[in-house]
Formats: sequence, C-alpha cells, structure tokens
Amino acid sequence: MPNSTKGALGASLKKLLLHKTLDKITIQDLTSDCGISRMSFYYHFKDIYDLVEWVCIEDGKQALQGKKTYDTWQEGMRQVFEAILESKPFILNVYRCIRKEKIENYLYKLTYGLIADVVGEKCVGTDVEEEDRAFIAEFYKYGFVGIILDWIDRGMKDDYKEIVRKTGIALYGNIENSIRNFEQVAKQ
Repeated sequence: MPNSTKGALGASLKKLLLHKTLDKITIQDLTSDCGISRMSFYYHFKDIYDLVEWVCIEDGKQALQGKKTYDTWQEGMRQVFEAILESKPFILNVYRCIRKEKIENYLYKLTYGLIADVVGEKCVGTDVEEEDRAFIAEFYKYGFVGIILDWIDRGMKDDYKEIVRKTGIALYGNIENSIRNFEQVAKQ
C-alpha cells in the first residue's frame, strides 16, 4: 500500500503541474486530488520537494532498467533523455521553481549509478582501487549532467539522439583509457 500511495501522490503532482506552477501547489491540493489525508502525505514525504525528488528518482530508475553496462550505457542515456522529455511539463516546471542545485543533485545520483556500473564492469580484473573507480565515475558524471542541464535549459529542443551519439563518439574508449591510466599509476 505505501508504494501505491506514493505513486498516487506522484501522479497527482504531475497532473497538477500541467495547470499550476510548483510553487502554487499545496499539500492540500495533492491530498484532495488523491483522496488521502495530510497525515498520509507526511507519512511518506517531509514536503512537496521531497515528493518531487522521489518522482524524479523513480522515473530515472524506470528509464535505466538494465541499461548500466558498457555495451548498453548509450541506450540508458537515451532513455534518460526520453524520460525527461516524456515528463517535459513536469521537468520544466520543476526546473523553473526549484533551485538548480536540487535538479543537479537528482541528475548526479541518476547518472552516477549508470557510469559507476560501467566503470565497475570495465575494472574487473584490474588493480584499480575503489576510490579511483569512484573518481572516474564522478569525473564523467559531471560531463553527462552538464550536457543534460544545457539541453533542459534550452527548452529540450535539441535532438537528444544526436546528443547521445556525439557523447558516445567523444567518450569512445575514454573510460577504458582512464582505467588503464589509473592502473599504470598504481603500478609505479
């Protein structure tokens, strides 16, 4: 039942954001739309921004299902763009009403998981320390998030498939090179 309540609140938030800006939506609006009490809302979320973050993370998890390997990361990245595009009114409304750092943090969590799994896969059989693996994933995470934020900032008008294609070209072999470089330094 808790997940269905959370899901209902998330769906209600998305529905209300089609007609109101985030800063005009109240807990009362959400609970009335869902037919639940305010206490039920606060049982699951501390405030509306907590609900927004949960919705974003759930949408991101859905988009990345099984796309966290070296061979599928571009598909995962494409699906992240598609998930954002499918929720365009929600994302643009949230983007305008919430501090940019909140959106960045959500995207950092989402893309770090994608990249960390790719780096981990490529590090199998190497002597690269966990701390260095995390650094590599963090480094590439910032590039991915910057590209996504620029795309959102421009109103999501650019062809995301072309962005993913160019990102793939720019990164081709680079993660493996980074791993090799860290491994070589560790041997010195």
